Amino acid sequence: MRRAPVSTVLVAVLCALLAGVFGADPGHARGRLVRADDGARVVTEQRVGPRRIDLAIASPALGATVHVRLLTPDGWSPGRGDWPSLWLLHGCCGGYTDWTTYTDVDQLPSLRRVLVVMPEAGAAGWYSDWWNYGKGGAPRWETFHTTEVRQIVERGYGAGGRRVAAGLSMGGLGALSYAAHHPGLFRAVASYSGTVHPLLQVPGGLGPDWFLDLDRRQGVDPYAIWGDPVRQRAVWAKHDPTLQAGALRGLPVFLSCGNGRAGPYDPAGERDPGEAYFEQQDRALADRLAALGSPVRADFYGPGTHAWPYWQRELHRSLPMLLSALAG
Repeated sequence: MRRAPVSTVLVAVLCALLAGVFGADPGHARGRLVRADDGARVVTEQRVGPRRIDLAIASPALGATVHVRLLTPDGWSPGRGDWPSLWLLHGCCGGYTDWTTYTDVDQLPSLRRVLVVMPEAGAAGWYSDWWNYGKGGAPRWETFHTTEVRQIVERGYGAGGRRVAAGLSMGGLGALSYAAHHPGLFRAVASYSGTVHPLLQVPGGLGPDWFLDLDRRQGVDPYAIWGDPVRQRAVWAKHDPTLQAGALRGLPVFLSCGNGRAGPYDPAGERDPGEAYFEQQDRALADRLAALGSPVRADFYGPGTHAWPYWQRELHRSLPMLLSALAG
């Protein structure tokens, strides 16, 4: 039998070693059956970097298999634990890899003792259990995140009961909505350029139709999510953090947004009417929280568009508040 060249053998050995470090583990995450109460389960676990783990979760709430990326802390090992967790929620048209693709989150020394949870939320899922013309049913993104993912990371990946959340754009709405709907779920939340008042109609300007048009561009039936903003106003209001501000009373909240004009990370003359609209929403929420006597920190930094360099900067600015809440 002809022997393989030494170089071929070395390549094969190297590939095997790399597969052990970064490869996919079979169905029962490292031989462990990790399930949520409703049967949601980890079907694959793949280590994609020294601290990054991608989970594929078969979700009854979604009727699909979707992904969650974890960024593990120093000293982490699989199984139950009591690690504090930071949930980072992506925005519209994005996905679960966005935070590690567009920011330096995995290089921040302050997060080396925190489990970072970055779940998929759909390009336009709006962090909601969809109305579906009054019928309910999948997709139920809120149930996926607050029940299925939460139970799975607690039972199999070391997450404890101390949690904070931060999100950009659509993810800012998600962080605040989840905090309002599930008191005690998060100890603090941060929103960057968040769509935090979707029912806001600016006289002569943008309003709820902006959301409907965005959903259409994503190939989504916009009325399946929350219905019509007039006829199903109560459904919209349930997912409007500004109108739910009373449920956020006492929770540390960080809000930031630009004004849509060209800032330090933009080409000269850039204009972003969407960001200008979001600033009006965020100011309305900040005013409402302040009126309630709630601990809100607002960073309305003036020139700046709806772009990742600003969100990375605002993550850095909000981390002291978030980490302080985890330590308390």
